[in-house]
Amino acid sequence: MSKSIKVVGVGGQGTILLAKILTTVLVNAGYDVKMSEIHGMSQRGGSVSSEIRFGDKVNSPVIEKGDASILVSLEQMEAARHIDYLNKDGILIVNNYKIHSMVTLNGKVKYPNNIIDELSKQVKTYVVDGTKQAIELGFDKVMNIIILGALAKALGISDLKWEDAIKENVKPKFLELNLKAFRLGLSQVN
Repeated sequence: MSKSIKVVGVGGQGTILLAKILTTVLVNAGYDVKMSEIHGMSQRGGSVSSEIRFGDKVNSPVIEKGDASILVSLEQMEAARHIDYLNKDGILIVNNYKIHSMVTLNGKVKYPNNIIDELSKQVKTYVVDGTKQAIELGFDKVMNIIILGALAKALGISDLKWEDAIKENVKPKFLELNLKAFRLGLSQVN
């Protein structure tokens, strides 16, 4: 049996770091893990996604539409764009945050106000105020680690060596803050 996780966000939100830490902890736990990344125009605020598959034996990192066990979205519109990758019994973890694109900023298109409500009607959804909580911790860049904590809890693998994987992937000067963010994320999912 394998699990498929699609992580999506906007350039600069830490999508790739979240996926790297997840992959590190899964490899260290003995799983066969495959990961792929799509950067798009990430440096210009474009979509970024990572696909992670893990289990006893995994042949490919590619996740087809309707195949993801979990969709993790660091931004609301990205959740809406990628919801069709989630299987019917899948789980959505979404950061309660909006990043406006050029077309919504110039008024040509209105950013929908009810994305999370609509998605919650379709699939089991955990909404995390990751950006707000990261700002309260004093550094908005740890939002992705808060979401990672929620993911660890939702997957039922919060007992793995997450702190070691975080230590391996973040700069030492930010380690304690990232560990605090991860612990906060664990508390977001019941």
